[in-house]
Amino acid sequence: MPVILATDLIIFFVVGIVVYFIFAGRKEGYTRNAWLQIRKNRLAMVCMSILVLYGSVAVLDSIRFRDPLRTDTGTVVRAADGKKIYSPQALSLLDRLLWNMRANTEKTFSAPLASRLYVKESMELPDGTMVRDYQPLEYPGKHLLGTDKVGSDVLFSAIKGVRTGVVIGTGTTVIIIPFAIFFGVMAGFFGGRIDDIIQYIYTTLASIPAVLLIVAFMLIFGAEGYQGGLVRDRDLYQGFFVPNDRLFWLCIIMGITSWTDLCRIIRGETLKLRELEYVQAAKAFGVAKMKIIYRHIVPNVMHLVLITMVLQFSGLVLAEAILSYIGIGVGPEMGSWGNMINTARLELSREPVVWWSLIGAFVFMFGLVLPANIFGDAVRDALEPRLRVR
Repeated sequence: MPVILATDLIIFFVVGIVVYFIFAGRKEGYTRNAWLQIRKNRLAMVCMSILVLYGSVAVLDSIRFRDPLRTDTGTVVRAADGKKIYSPQALSLLDRLLWNMRANTEKTFSAPLASRLYVKESMELPDGTMVRDYQPLEYPGKHLLGTDKVGSDVLFSAIKGVRTGVVIGTGTTVIIIPFAIFFGVMAGFFGGRIDDIIQYIYTTLASIPAVLLIVAFMLIFGAEGYQGGLVRDRDLYQGFFVPNDRLFWLCIIMGITSWTDLCRIIRGETLKLRELEYVQAAKAFGVAKMKIIYRHIVPNVMHLVLITMVLQFSGLVLAEAILSYIGIGVGPEMGSWGNMINTARLELSREPVVWWSLIGAFVFMFGLVLPANIFGDAVRDALEPRLRVR
């Protein structure tokens, strides 16, 4: 039985956009010229390959389904009306591909590639003597980044955090863009009272600390619903769709509080574009204002939208880690680098220090944020008319 979360729709939507640009890049035009310039930048291509790898992991972790419950003899368990009873645990394709990494758990902490536990425990020798020593692991040398307090593989936890980071970065950006384009173009093109009202709205919103809005919103909408882990029957709609997803609400509130900067940029660009000769000529010929906006204004601000979208991605990923660290991010049972950092905060005060959880989250976060920034610079150089290489 498939299970689709509200945030899975964000992943599928972004994949659709990527496929569209791939086909658009094959045709002669603005997109093809930008793609040809990006291809000349080897570092940008390497970074794009890393981003594609992260995106592939996110897609694999977004396709999940529940298996039917079975008895010890392998018979499918059925209800009184004959319907199959499904497990409350929805495993993704990533969970199934990395089954050994997920299932090979230990008793507690173990260092990377270790053969024994990281802390001493009481052991009974064959002669009955009780000693304190490091117990051997059930899977020695199998944990590349060690295990956490409950014995789970840290590398698997870091990989599971990829989907959360990609959803926050792309999903929030998808929400930002419509708000910024609509209000920015309206304010810049019409001016007057419309401009004053829109400026008042985004100035007021920008003056409120974003953390306070996010906390209030998540306490109202994010307290119930799917928090990660097991899927409850009351969370399912039509037996397979989970609309009330805590991560989805987090994307919405972060998008609502983050569109003001891009709106200011688009407003300023629209103020310049509306005074150009071809826009004035369209007005003189009696072309409808909305048609002018659709044909002349919006296409000429899209390079700013694309550049901002790529550059804001890394900042949003870091913001999710910070919010999860302070306890208002994703649910505790959902894979997140912020949750890993929050757990590592307590482990750093132990003796001996457990450092690999923090390192694992840092390496994976760094591996996503740095390529996104470098690739964003390449996209800016290819799309910005004043920086475009001829």
